[in-house]
This record gives sequence, structure tokens and C-alpha cells, in this order.
Amino acid sequence: MSLKAVYFAWVRERIGRTEEEIAPPAEVKTAGDLIAWLTGRGEEYAYAFEKPTVIRVALDRTHVKHETAIAGAREVAFFPPMTGG
Repeated sequence: MSLKAVYFAWVRERIGRTEEEIAPPAEVKTAGDLIAWLTGRGEEYAYAFEKPTVIRVALDRTHVKHETAIAGAREVAFFPPMTGG
């Protein structure tokens, strides 16, 4: 499976890229699994996802919980917590 990963705000700054194509292994089934897999890709990913529970995830532009399956998704986006003003 290949996905377009999009990173926003400080997640983007810590990883050092806006987006990329990723091909997670078959055992990566959920958004949370994907965060865990990305964390192992290098120091910049480990830094960006050091507190995975605060990261918000969207699959194909719909916000989802970390337990949501990623099968069939074409795009995954990662956001830090947001505040209002």
C-alpha cells in the first residue's frame, strides 16, 4: 500500500518536509500503527511523534481516531494539537 503523507505545523518542521509518499508494511493497520512505524524511520520522525497521543490524524481529509484502519486510504495527514483564538 502506498499513501501520500502530509505534515502540518510543528510536525512538518520537525520532520523537515511537507509531504512524501510512504509505503508502510502490511502489519501497519491503523493510524496509530502508522505513527509508530513512522517514529522508527529516523530521529526527525521520532522527534515529531515523541508524544503520539497528541497527534491528530486525517485520512482522506476526514479526522479519525488512532484506532481507525488505514486500508483504502490515499492520503494521511498529521497535525499537532490546535488551539483556538
